[in-house]
Amino acid sequence: MAGALNGVRVLDLTSVGMGPMATQMLGDMGADVIKVESEAGDVFRHVTPQRNAGMSHAFLNFNRNKRSIVIDMKSSVGKKQLHQLLQTADVLVSNMRASAMRRLGLDYPSIKGSLPKLIYCSCYGYSEEGPYAGRPAIDDTIQAASGLAWIQGAGGEQSPRYMNSVIADKVVALYVSNAIVSALFAREKNGRGQAVEVPMFECMTAFIAPEHLAGMTFVPPEGPAGYSRLLNEYRRPFRCADGYMSVVPYTDGQWQRFFELTCRPDMANDIRFKTATERSKHFPELYSYVEQALIERTTDEWTQLLTQADIPFARVNSIADLLADPHLVACGFWQKGEHPSEGQIVQAGIPVRFSDTPSEIRRHAPSLGEHTKEILQEISAHTVSR
Repeated sequence: MAGALNGVRVLDLTSVGMGPMATQMLGDMGADVIKVESEAGDVFRHVTPQRNAGMSHAFLNFNRNKRSIVIDMKSSVGKKQLHQLLQTADVLVSNMRASAMRRLGLDYPSIKGSLPKLIYCSCYGYSEEGPYAGRPAIDDTIQAASGLAWIQGAGGEQSPRYMNSVIADKVVALYVSNAIVSALFAREKNGRGQAVEVPMFECMTAFIAPEHLAGMTFVPPEGPAGYSRLLNEYRRPFRCADGYMSVVPYTDGQWQRFFELTCRPDMANDIRFKTATERSKHFPELYSYVEQALIERTTDEWTQLLTQADIPFARVNSIADLLADPHLVACGFWQKGEHPSEGQIVQAGIPVRFSDTPSEIRRHAPSLGEHTKEILQEISAHTVSR
């Protein structure tokens, strides 16, 4: 059975993390993704670790289910090749700044007349509608601009910090893929393509705002920004007798059962802890109590007790731990494969399951220009057939 996006061709003019992750997801769902690269290749090809030049771990993990073609988009030959490719595409995705696309003659107003059904997706740092238009942006700068670094510094109480993940790239990749699929669905109904803008700053601000706008949701404000449960100093994995765990009683019943497990059933009747509204005013005291309680038992003991009590918990896993996690192993999450140049590799599988149009890993991450000849032959045949 073919994937949900089988028959959709995506022309991928993106690099690094955000765009490639988005187009990889489209490829996982069955789309034919053609990655257009310069002779230097995607910059993520060249980070370490890597076995062979140009095939880094990051590139392998962001670019499966794609074909690679090398095109010099600044040359007359390259521009012709790219426009021929566009004639065969359903979607164009680019994370180049709008000014660069205009210089190449690839901005939406320049091509929409000849490609009325094209979904044209631009994903870059800041919307073209505001004064930050055209600013360069990467994951770190968007973490700073969107308030995420401030939140990681506990809402201004500590020095701002980045998350140890390219989280802005990956979150906005979800917005990109969702926007493209939505535009494709609209085209199925009305027959028209359209331009879609997915700016990182606005997307990450929208992502962070729902809980952290907090008291500033109201006019006038009912309090400061920042969701107190997430910003309290005791919100962290807690030490057990032999390791660390995340334990988060949340509902009235879960807190009552946790107090019983820790031989303090009387706390369930404390006015400070009896209801969700009151607990929201006293998270530091509650989480401090959880921390004090957990040190008394081992992770195995807590796993048994918390499972029986139906209280949310998890051991703290390292990345190495995840490779052997029994749940992930049972689900077939980790995918081992033989890459033609890199040998055996392990990748995260596709977590979303479709009953009728299953996603699959059909292609390895391509070497630079691996499919140039093949794709040029395809567009030549398409031109002749027209």
